Amino acid sequence: MSTFLRTVEFLSLSLWLGSDVFLSFVVAPGAFRILGSRDQAGAMVGYGLWWMHMIGVVCGIVLLLVRLLRTRAVSSLVAPAALCVVLMVLLTVLSQHAVSPRMAALRVQMGSIQATGADNRVLAQFSRWHRISVSLEIGVLLAGIVGMYLMVKELGAGK
Repeated sequence: MSTFLRTVEFLSLSLWLGSDVFLSFVVAPGAFRILGSRDQAGAMVGYGLWWMHMIGVVCGIVLLLVRLLRTRAVSSLVAPAALCVVLMVLLTVLSQHAVSPRMAALRVQMGSIQATGADNRVLAQFSRWHRISVSLEIGVLLAGIVGMYLMVKELGAGK
């Protein structure tokens, strides 16, 4: 049973990391390269980002619950690998519920990002929030990579 539960932990983190990498390095660049306008591409990436966030939070919660079930110790939730997952969840929730709504509101104010002049104040605010969003996603990705490394290290240590 322990091997199965550990597999679910690794699968949860792998799915989350894989979805983040796929959206960031395949879907987003492809949308901006292929779709007819920046507005369409942004809508497509925003849609994918919402789903990635939801899937990520579910994967994080599953990982932590399965870890608790496997170890039968609440202290396992403060192990470095688990703390990386907690950080990933927090950064994702912050991005989804604080940053994304601000970006969406600014997008509505502009009407069209593509048609908005580069010197527009609202576009400058949007760009600032976009940089924050990207920084949060980078944080999630880095925390996930470190978390995966630490989970593998735990496996070697027999924890």
